[in-house]
Amino acid sequence: MSGSRVLLQPVLEPSEYRALDAFASAHRGREALPEIAAFLAEHFGVEFTLDHDIVAGFAQDSSNLPGSAQALCRPSSERECAVALRACRRAGIPVTISGGRTNLTGSATPSEGLVLSTAKMLTPEPALDAGARSVAAPVGIPLEDLREFVLRRSGRALVFPVDPTSRKEAWLGGALACNASGFTPGETGAIRAWVEGVRFLLPDGLLVEARRGEWVSENGAFTLAGAGSETRWPVPSYPRPRIKNAGGPWSAPDGRADFIDLVVGSERIFGLVTACRLRLMPRVPDHLDFFISLPGEAEAIRLLMHVSEKLGNDPGALSAFEYFGVNCRHAMLHEDRFFRGADQVGVYIQAPLREPDPGPAAEQWLEIFSGAGCGIDADKVLMLDTDALRTLFFEARHSLPANALEIVKKRGTHTIMTDTVVPRGRFKEFIEFTHGRLAAEKLEYVAFGHLGDCHLHFTILPDKDSVQRAVDVYDGIVAKSADLGGVYSGEHGTGKRKRRDFLRCYGQAAVEQVRRSKAALDPEFLLNRGNVVTPS
Repeated sequence: MSGSRVLLQPVLEPSEYRALDAFASAHRGREALPEIAAFLAEHFGVEFTLDHDIVAGFAQDSSNLPGSAQALCRPSSERECAVALRACRRAGIPVTISGGRTNLTGSATPSEGLVLSTAKMLTPEPALDAGARSVAAPVGIPLEDLREFVLRRSGRALVFPVDPTSRKEAWLGGALACNASGFTPGETGAIRAWVEGVRFLLPDGLLVEARRGEWVSENGAFTLAGAGSETRWPVPSYPRPRIKNAGGPWSAPDGRADFIDLVVGSERIFGLVTACRLRLMPRVPDHLDFFISLPGEAEAIRLLMHVSEKLGNDPGALSAFEYFGVNCRHAMLHEDRFFRGADQVGVYIQAPLREPDPGPAAEQWLEIFSGAGCGIDADKVLMLDTDALRTLFFEARHSLPANALEIVKKRGTHTIMTDTVVPRGRFKEFIEFTHGRLAAEKLEYVAFGHLGDCHLHFTILPDKDSVQRAVDVYDGIVAKSADLGGVYSGEHGTGKRKRRDFLRCYGQAAVEQVRRSKAALDPEFLLNRGNVVTPS
């Protein structure tokens, strides 16, 4: 049975909440942080660091947006998180939750107040339930460590399939916050589809323990019940394109949303996940890895449409369908090992291999490729059939954004990168428009990304004289994706950097819906202030 009445659980004793509320309410504002820090250390064993040099190290993420904070808390338990959140809520101090800080949107960049780092949130330790094909995990664990834990404990029988490019650096909590995705095409390539349960702290330090299907909103709202009071929590209802989508919190046009869907991808504007349970899948014994060298983009799109048709338009039948397009050959390591002759673009396809002998499956795939009408023959297809060659490929793949960043650093600017996704039927129109705008403004760029999802990163490399033109072109690309039924973010979320993109994609009514939803839990907009929407 599911219901919309969500039961809130206390983390502290009633007397502790009363003492915390009384002190924090009498010491409001960031100027009171020294007094609050001393009180929390003495009575709750929760440490706030006020050393400017230490705090400054947590005041910026990979977005390179400027940040500022006055205090840092590194809790190691759910209880310590609840104490810090409750104290800051009552004292009116903004809190920005920070994890691995690999995000590109500024979601972990504070403007003031306290940074709450989940670096020490490593309990409870990961626990595998092989029979249920699930794993319980804390939010401070790196994704790659979690994936390796599942493989090791299951005897390589099970796998957690979500694999962002940054999985070695990204932490589970951040992946949950932005609904991170990776190489695998389709909706199951994103983490939301694999979340079975969460432990979730609201901004006032109360806990919700939710299992998928347990709490489902009715008539567009949940009722949060606990401590002798009830709160109506409205659910956003703006329409969401049914494509790969990491843009904005989950919405329910029909008024029915699973609590977990609303929490995952909400960029921590509603609260903090402290631990979760994730569904696993049986590990495919092996894969076939192909790199296909092609003359240009037209052939790559033709290959995409042909392969999609052969797979019954089910992108999830592949575990990767990646693209290396305009100017990538000049911006990546080892390019001469993968591209052939004068070819300018490449496609990487990874297909599950369920038979011990790879020969028949490889022959079948080569036949599919040759039937795409792109002039593909055996010389155009490189099979990555050794660990050394696969390692070389991933070094080449990861060098692209790194080399792009080095270029703009030397120019004294920054990359301006799209994260748009559009429906497959509008993809050709979208990329023709995008190349046209970039060419018209004579902007240097590279184009690469997740071809199977029609999700490319056009990464502009402006010099100081062309930054504003690059921003204008970026805005036009985002607007075009929205006009074509697409979305501005396929994997990186919204944060602070893409708030205008959220507005362009969903409209002012959606902004107000998210504001109402946040205000029901956080009236002063203290938690992760500025992510997705600003206070009205």
